[in-house]
Amino acid sequence: MRITANFDGGNIQVLSLENKDDIQLAIRPDEGGEFFQWFNFRFQGQVGNQYCLNITNAGQASYTKGWEGYQAVASYDRQTWFRLPTRYENGVLSIELVLDCDSIQIAYFAPYSYERHQDLLAAVQMHPEVTLEHLGLTLDGRDMTLVKVGDGDESKKNIWITARQHPGETMAEWLIEGLIYQLLDTENPTSKALLDKANFYIVPNMNPDGSARGHLRTNAVGVNLNREWLTPSAEKSPEVLYVTQKMKATGVDLFYDVHGDEGLPYVFLAGCEGVPAWDERLASLQSDFVSALTLASADFQSQYGYDKDEPGKANLTIASNWVAQTFQCLSNTLEMPFKDNDNLPDPFAGWSPERSAYLGEASLIAMLAVVDKLR
Repeated sequence: MRITANFDGGNIQVLSLENKDDIQLAIRPDEGGEFFQWFNFRFQGQVGNQYCLNITNAGQASYTKGWEGYQAVASYDRQTWFRLPTRYENGVLSIELVLDCDSIQIAYFAPYSYERHQDLLAAVQMHPEVTLEHLGLTLDGRDMTLVKVGDGDESKKNIWITARQHPGETMAEWLIEGLIYQLLDTENPTSKALLDKANFYIVPNMNPDGSARGHLRTNAVGVNLNREWLTPSAEKSPEVLYVTQKMKATGVDLFYDVHGDEGLPYVFLAGCEGVPAWDERLASLQSDFVSALTLASADFQSQYGYDKDEPGKANLTIASNWVAQTFQCLSNTLEMPFKDNDNLPDPFAGWSPERSAYLGEASLIAMLAVVDKLR
Protein backbone atom coordinates (compact mmCIF):
# COMPACT_ATOMS: atom_id res chain seq x y z
CA MET A 1 0.00 0.00 0.00
CA ARG A 2 1.13 3.52 -0.74
CA ILE A 3 -0.43 6.98 -0.29
CA THR A 4 0.88 10.25 -1.68
CA ALA A 5 -0.40 13.82 -1.76
CA ASN A 6 2.80 15.27 -3.20
CA PHE A 7 1.11 16.99 -6.13
CA ASP A 8 -0.77 20.18 -6.93
CA GLY A 9 -3.68 20.58 -4.51
CA GLY A 10 -2.72 17.47 -2.55
CA ASN A 11 -3.50 17.19 1.15
CA ILE A 12 -3.26 14.23 3.53
CA GLN A 13 -1.03 13.02 6.31
CA VAL A 14 -0.42 9.27 6.67
CA LEU A 15 -0.53 8.12 10.30
CA SER A 16 -0.58 4.34 9.78
CA LEU A 17 -0.55 1.96 6.80
CA GLU A 18 -0.10 -1.23 8.80
CA ASN A 19 -3.67 -2.55 8.55
CA LYS A 20 -5.67 -2.41 5.31
CA ASP A 21 -8.87 -2.45 7.37
CA ASP A 22 -7.77 0.56 9.43
CA ILE A 23 -5.59 2.89 7.38
CA GLN A 24 -5.22 5.98 9.55
CA LEU A 25 -4.98 9.40 7.95
CA ALA A 26 -5.28 13.07 8.94
CA ILE A 27 -6.06 16.23 7.00
CA ARG A 28 -3.29 18.83 7.07
CA PRO A 29 -4.66 22.23 8.19
CA ASP A 30 -4.40 25.39 6.11
CA GLU A 31 -1.55 27.77 6.87
CA GLY A 32 -2.22 29.24 10.31
CA GLY A 33 -4.14 26.18 11.48
CA GLU A 34 -7.59 27.79 11.65
CA PHE A 35 -9.24 25.85 8.81
CA PHE A 36 -9.15 22.34 7.40
CA GLN A 37 -11.50 20.02 5.55
CA TRP A 38 -10.05 19.61 2.05
CA PHE A 39 -8.27 16.35 1.28
CA ASN A 40 -6.85 15.08 -2.00
CA PHE A 41 -4.53 12.08 -2.30
CA ARG A 42 -3.63 9.06 -4.39
CA PHE A 43 -3.90 5.53 -2.98
CA GLN A 44 -2.14 2.51 -4.43
CA GLY A 45 -2.88 -1.05 -3.39
CA GLN A 46 -3.82 -4.52 -4.62
CA VAL A 47 -6.58 -4.86 -7.22
CA GLY A 48 -9.59 -6.66 -5.72
CA ASN A 49 -8.68 -5.95 -2.11
CA GLN A 50 -11.02 -4.09 0.22
CA TYR A 51 -9.67 -1.19 2.28
CA CYS A 52 -10.96 1.14 4.96
CA LEU A 53 -9.39 4.59 5.12
CA ASN A 54 -10.06 6.47 8.35
CA ILE A 55 -9.53 10.23 8.54
CA THR A 56 -9.03 10.46 12.27
CA ASN A 57 -9.17 14.26 12.75
CA ALA A 58 -12.43 14.76 10.82
CA GLY A 59 -14.18 15.59 14.09
CA GLN A 60 -11.99 18.69 14.49
CA ALA A 61 -12.53 19.90 10.91
CA SER A 62 -13.90 23.34 10.17
CA TYR A 63 -17.43 22.22 9.28
CA THR A 64 -18.27 18.90 10.89
CA LYS A 65 -21.86 19.14 9.63
CA GLY A 66 -20.30 18.80 6.22
CA TRP A 67 -19.55 15.13 6.96
CA GLU A 68 -23.20 14.28 7.61
CA GLY A 69 -24.53 12.48 4.53
CA TYR A 70 -21.25 13.09 2.71
CA GLN A 71 -19.59 10.63 0.31
CA ALA A 72 -15.95 11.06 -0.77
CA VAL A 73 -15.22 11.39 -4.49
CA ALA A 74 -12.75 9.21 -6.40
CA SER A 75 -11.42 8.61 -9.89
CA TYR A 76 -9.19 6.05 -11.59
CA ASP A 77 -8.54 8.14 -14.70
CA ARG A 78 -8.82 11.64 -13.13
CA GLN A 79 -11.62 12.38 -15.62
CA THR A 80 -14.70 10.56 -14.32
CA TRP A 81 -15.41 11.15 -10.63
CA PHE A 82 -17.74 8.97 -8.58
CA ARG A 83 -18.70 8.61 -4.92
CA LEU A 84 -17.31 6.06 -2.47
CA PRO A 85 -19.20 4.59 0.51
CA THR A 86 -18.38 6.93 3.37
CA ARG A 87 -19.57 7.22 6.96
CA TYR A 88 -18.89 9.64 9.79
CA GLU A 89 -18.91 8.22 13.31
CA ASN A 90 -17.28 9.30 16.57
CA GLY A 91 -15.26 12.02 14.90
CA VAL A 92 -13.78 9.73 12.23
CA LEU A 93 -14.55 9.86 8.51
CA SER A 94 -14.30 6.31 7.13
CA ILE A 95 -14.03 5.66 3.38
CA GLU A 96 -14.63 2.13 2.08
CA LEU A 97 -12.81 1.07 -1.05
CA VAL A 98 -12.45 -2.00 -3.28
CA LEU A 99 -9.73 -1.39 -5.86
CA ASP A 100 -10.55 -1.99 -9.54
CA CYS A 101 -7.15 -0.65 -10.67
CA ASP A 102 -3.78 -0.31 -9.00
CA SER A 103 -4.16 3.38 -8.17
CA ILE A 104 -7.07 5.69 -7.34
CA GLN A 105 -7.33 9.38 -6.49
CA ILE A 106 -9.61 10.30 -3.60
CA ALA A 107 -10.66 13.85 -2.74
CA TYR A 108 -13.17 16.00 -0.89
CA PHE A 109 -14.53 17.14 -4.26
CA ALA A 110 -13.28 16.68 -7.84
CA PRO A 111 -10.01 18.67 -7.92
CA TYR A 112 -9.46 21.53 -10.34
CA SER A 113 -5.70 21.65 -10.73
CA TYR A 114 -3.52 24.69 -11.29
CA GLU A 115 -2.40 23.04 -14.53
CA ARG A 116 -6.02 22.81 -15.71
CA HIS A 117 -6.42 26.46 -14.72
CA GLN A 118 -3.48 27.30 -17.00
CA ASP A 119 -5.02 25.19 -19.78
CA LEU A 120 -8.29 27.10 -19.44
CA LEU A 121 -6.54 30.46 -19.76
CA ALA A 122 -4.53 29.28 -22.75
CA ALA A 123 -7.60 27.92 -24.51
CA VAL A 124 -9.89 30.92 -24.07
CA GLN A 125 -7.28 33.46 -25.18
CA MET A 126 -7.62 32.02 -28.70
CA HIS A 127 -11.10 33.54 -28.97
CA PRO A 128 -11.17 36.97 -30.65
CA GLU A 129 -13.43 38.39 -27.92
CA VAL A 130 -11.01 37.44 -25.11
CA THR A 131 -8.15 39.39 -23.58
CA LEU A 132 -6.10 38.12 -20.64
CA GLU A 133 -4.92 40.78 -18.20
CA HIS A 134 -2.22 40.19 -15.61
CA LEU A 135 -3.39 41.85 -12.40
CA GLY A 136 -0.34 41.08 -10.25
CA LEU A 137 1.42 38.36 -8.31
CA THR A 138 0.20 36.38 -5.31
CA LEU A 139 2.28 36.02 -2.17
CA ASP A 140 3.74 32.78 -3.56
CA GLY A 141 4.52 34.48 -6.86
CA ARG A 142 1.68 33.05 -8.96
CA ASP A 143 -0.18 35.07 -11.57
CA MET A 144 -3.53 36.66 -10.86
CA THR A 145 -5.23 36.62 -14.24
CA LEU A 146 -8.37 38.42 -15.37
CA VAL A 147 -10.28 37.05 -18.36
CA LYS A 148 -11.94 39.90 -20.24
CA VAL A 149 -14.68 38.96 -22.70
CA GLY A 150 -16.20 41.64 -24.90
CA ASP A 151 -15.24 44.69 -26.90
CA GLY A 152 -14.88 47.09 -23.97
CA ASP A 153 -17.64 49.40 -25.24
CA GLU A 154 -18.26 51.79 -22.34
CA SER A 155 -21.98 51.95 -23.12
CA LYS A 156 -22.37 48.27 -22.24
CA LYS A 157 -22.97 46.81 -18.79
CA ASN A 158 -20.00 45.43 -16.86
CA ILE A 159 -20.50 41.95 -15.40
CA TRP A 160 -17.91 40.68 -12.93
CA ILE A 161 -17.58 37.01 -11.96
CA THR A 162 -15.12 35.65 -9.39
CA ALA A 163 -14.60 32.11 -8.18
CA ARG A 164 -12.64 30.07 -5.70
CA GLN A 165 -11.83 32.67 -3.09
CA HIS A 166 -11.91 29.55 -0.92
CA PRO A 167 -9.56 27.22 -2.82
CA GLY A 168 -11.09 23.93 -1.65
CA GLU A 169 -14.39 24.93 -3.28
CA THR A 170 -13.26 23.53 -6.61
CA MET A 171 -16.82 23.27 -7.96
CA ALA A 172 -16.58 27.05 -8.38
CA GLU A 173 -13.90 26.82 -11.07
CA TRP A 174 -15.71 23.90 -12.73
CA LEU A 175 -18.69 26.26 -13.03
CA ILE A 176 -16.48 29.00 -14.46
CA GLU A 177 -15.10 26.62 -17.07
CA GLY A 178 -18.59 25.72 -18.23
CA LEU A 179 -19.74 29.33 -18.16
CA ILE A 180 -16.78 30.68 -20.17
CA TYR A 181 -16.97 28.01 -22.85
CA GLN A 182 -20.69 28.67 -23.29
CA LEU A 183 -20.09 32.43 -23.33
CA LEU A 184 -17.56 31.97 -26.14
CA ASP A 185 -19.73 29.60 -28.17
CA THR A 186 -20.65 31.57 -31.29
CA GLU A 187 -23.67 29.30 -31.83
CA ASN A 188 -25.13 30.04 -28.40
CA PRO A 189 -27.84 32.69 -28.78
CA THR A 190 -27.87 33.53 -25.07
CA SER A 191 -24.16 34.33 -25.16
CA LYS A 192 -24.41 36.32 -28.38
CA ALA A 193 -27.22 38.42 -26.91
CA LEU A 194 -25.30 38.97 -23.67
CA LEU A 195 -22.11 40.06 -25.41
CA ASP A 196 -24.15 42.58 -27.40
CA LYS A 197 -25.13 44.14 -24.10
CA ALA A 198 -22.27 43.51 -21.65
CA ASN A 199 -18.56 43.17 -21.09
CA PHE A 200 -17.45 40.31 -18.84
CA TYR A 201 -14.61 40.43 -16.32
CA ILE A 202 -13.92 36.94 -14.96
CA VAL A 203 -11.39 35.78 -12.37
CA PRO A 204 -11.50 31.96 -12.61
CA ASN A 205 -9.33 31.47 -9.52
CA MET A 206 -9.07 34.16 -6.84
CA ASN A 207 -6.76 32.03 -4.70
CA PRO A 208 -4.15 30.15 -6.77
CA ASP A 209 -1.76 29.84 -3.81
CA GLY A 210 -4.30 28.15 -1.56
CA SER A 211 -5.36 25.95 -4.46
CA ALA A 212 -1.85 24.67 -5.12
CA ARG A 213 -1.12 24.25 -1.39
CA GLY A 214 -4.21 22.08 -0.83
CA HIS A 215 -5.98 24.57 1.45
CA LEU A 216 -9.68 24.60 2.17
CA ARG A 217 -10.30 28.27 2.81
CA THR A 218 -7.21 30.51 2.94
CA ASN A 219 -4.32 31.92 0.94
CA ALA A 220 -0.57 31.43 1.46
CA VAL A 221 -0.51 33.29 4.79
CA GLY A 222 -3.70 31.81 6.21
CA VAL A 223 -6.03 34.71 5.31
CA ASN A 224 -9.68 34.11 4.37
CA LEU A 225 -9.96 36.29 1.27
CA ASN A 226 -13.73 36.59 1.60
CA ARG A 227 -13.23 38.65 4.75
CA GLU A 228 -10.77 41.11 3.18
CA TRP A 229 -12.85 43.17 0.76
CA LEU A 230 -13.32 46.25 2.92
CA THR A 231 -9.59 46.76 3.59
CA PRO A 232 -7.46 44.48 1.38
CA SER A 233 -3.69 44.79 1.69
CA ALA A 234 -0.63 43.90 -0.35
CA GLU A 235 0.80 42.12 2.70
CA LYS A 236 -2.14 39.85 3.52
CA SER A 237 -4.58 39.80 0.59
CA PRO A 238 -3.06 41.13 -2.65
CA GLU A 239 -5.47 38.93 -4.60
CA VAL A 240 -8.44 40.98 -3.38
CA LEU A 241 -6.53 44.25 -3.63
CA TYR A 242 -5.86 43.73 -7.35
CA VAL A 243 -9.47 42.86 -8.09
CA THR A 244 -11.01 45.74 -6.15
CA GLN A 245 -8.66 48.20 -7.86
CA LYS A 246 -9.68 46.90 -11.27
CA MET A 247 -13.36 46.95 -10.34
CA LYS A 248 -13.08 50.62 -9.41
CA ALA A 249 -11.55 51.28 -12.82
CA THR A 250 -14.29 49.49 -14.79
CA GLY A 251 -17.35 49.83 -12.59
CA VAL A 252 -19.64 46.90 -11.78
CA ASP A 253 -23.26 46.44 -12.85
CA LEU A 254 -23.63 42.78 -11.83
CA PHE A 255 -21.41 40.70 -9.55
CA TYR A 256 -21.46 36.91 -9.20
CA ASP A 257 -19.14 35.32 -6.63
CA VAL A 258 -19.07 31.52 -6.93
CA HIS A 259 -18.57 29.24 -3.91
CA GLY A 260 -19.34 25.83 -2.42
CA ASP A 261 -21.04 25.08 0.90
CA GLU A 262 -19.89 22.15 3.03
CA GLY A 263 -23.10 21.58 4.95
CA LEU A 264 -26.17 22.32 2.83
CA PRO A 265 -27.06 19.80 0.09
CA TYR A 266 -28.58 22.43 -2.19
CA VAL A 267 -27.75 25.08 -4.78
CA PHE A 268 -28.70 28.55 -3.58
CA LEU A 269 -27.90 32.26 -3.65
CA ALA A 270 -26.88 34.50 -0.79
CA GLY A 271 -27.99 38.03 -1.64
CA CYS A 272 -27.09 41.40 -0.17
CA GLU A 273 -30.32 42.43 1.53
CA GLY A 274 -28.42 43.75 4.55
CA VAL A 275 -26.24 46.37 2.84
CA PRO A 276 -27.08 50.03 3.54
CA ALA A 277 -27.52 50.66 -0.22
CA TRP A 278 -30.31 48.08 -0.49
CA ASP A 279 -33.45 49.63 -1.98
CA GLU A 280 -36.50 48.77 -4.08
CA ARG A 281 -34.48 48.75 -7.31
CA LEU A 282 -31.99 46.18 -5.99
CA ALA A 283 -34.79 44.14 -4.43
CA SER A 284 -36.59 44.03 -7.79
CA LEU A 285 -33.40 43.01 -9.61
CA GLN A 286 -32.74 40.30 -7.05
CA SER A 287 -36.27 38.92 -7.38
CA ASP A 288 -36.01 38.87 -11.18
CA PHE A 289 -32.61 37.16 -11.10
CA VAL A 290 -33.76 34.47 -8.67
CA SER A 291 -36.86 33.79 -10.76
CA ALA A 292 -34.82 33.52 -13.95
CA LEU A 293 -32.23 31.18 -12.45
CA THR A 294 -35.01 29.00 -11.03
CA LEU A 295 -36.40 28.57 -14.55
CA ALA A 296 -32.97 28.14 -16.15
CA SER A 297 -31.74 25.39 -13.81
CA ALA A 298 -33.68 22.62 -12.12
CA ASP A 299 -30.74 22.31 -9.72
CA PHE A 300 -31.30 25.80 -8.32
CA GLN A 301 -33.76 26.51 -5.51
CA SER A 302 -34.56 29.33 -3.08
CA GLN A 303 -36.20 27.48 -0.18
CA TYR A 304 -32.97 26.54 1.60
CA GLY A 305 -29.99 28.81 2.17
CA TYR A 306 -28.48 31.28 4.59
CA ASP A 307 -30.49 33.62 6.79
CA LYS A 308 -30.76 37.12 5.31
CA ASP A 309 -28.87 39.90 7.07
CA GLU A 310 -30.91 42.49 8.93
CA PRO A 311 -31.23 45.84 7.13
CA GLY A 312 -27.99 47.82 7.30
CA LYS A 313 -26.10 45.06 9.14
CA ALA A 314 -24.36 43.22 6.30
CA ASN A 315 -20.71 42.31 6.77
CA LEU A 316 -18.95 44.56 4.24
CA THR A 317 -15.73 42.55 4.41
CA ILE A 318 -17.52 39.89 2.31
CA ALA A 319 -17.12 40.26 -1.45
CA SER A 320 -20.75 40.32 -2.54
CA ASN A 321 -21.74 42.78 0.20
CA TRP A 322 -18.81 45.12 -0.48
CA VAL A 323 -19.50 45.15 -4.21
CA ALA A 324 -23.24 45.71 -3.73
CA GLN A 325 -22.58 48.63 -1.39
CA THR A 326 -19.73 50.18 -3.38
CA PHE A 327 -21.37 50.01 -6.81
CA GLN A 328 -25.05 49.82 -5.77
CA CYS A 329 -25.50 46.88 -8.11
CA LEU A 330 -27.03 43.42 -8.25
CA SER A 331 -24.58 41.22 -6.32
CA ASN A 332 -24.81 37.58 -5.23
CA THR A 333 -22.84 34.74 -3.76
CA LEU A 334 -23.70 31.45 -5.47
CA GLU A 335 -23.33 28.33 -3.32
CA MET A 336 -23.12 24.74 -4.58
CA PRO A 337 -22.92 21.57 -2.46
CA PHE A 338 -19.95 19.35 -1.74
CA LYS A 339 -22.42 16.53 -1.15
CA ASP A 340 -25.31 16.05 -3.55
CA ASN A 341 -28.29 18.17 -4.48
CA ASP A 342 -31.02 16.61 -2.35
CA ASN A 343 -33.67 17.92 -4.76
CA LEU A 344 -32.14 15.94 -7.66
CA PRO A 345 -29.89 13.27 -6.13
CA ASP A 346 -27.35 11.31 -8.17
CA PRO A 347 -26.11 8.31 -6.14
CA PHE A 348 -23.18 7.65 -8.49
CA ALA A 349 -21.64 11.13 -8.81
CA GLY A 350 -23.43 13.39 -6.35
CA TRP A 351 -22.86 17.04 -7.15
CA SER A 352 -20.24 16.96 -9.90
CA PRO A 353 -18.04 19.00 -12.24
CA GLU A 354 -20.53 18.40 -15.03
CA ARG A 355 -23.48 19.74 -13.07
CA SER A 356 -21.40 22.72 -11.96
CA ALA A 357 -20.66 23.48 -15.62
CA TYR A 358 -24.34 23.22 -16.56
CA LEU A 359 -25.16 25.64 -13.75
CA GLY A 360 -22.64 28.04 -15.27
CA GLU A 361 -24.58 27.98 -18.54
CA ALA A 362 -27.86 28.50 -16.66
CA SER A 363 -26.31 31.48 -14.87
CA LEU A 364 -25.81 33.18 -18.25
CA ILE A 365 -29.52 32.75 -19.00
CA ALA A 366 -30.39 34.45 -15.70
CA MET A 367 -27.96 37.26 -16.45
CA LEU A 368 -29.55 37.84 -19.84
CA ALA A 369 -32.95 38.07 -18.15
CA VAL A 370 -31.85 41.09 -16.07
CA VAL A 371 -29.09 42.72 -18.11
CA ASP A 372 -31.31 45.44 -19.57
CA LYS A 373 -32.50 46.43 -16.08
CA LEU A 374 -29.10 46.69 -14.38
CA ARG A 375 -28.82 50.47 -14.79
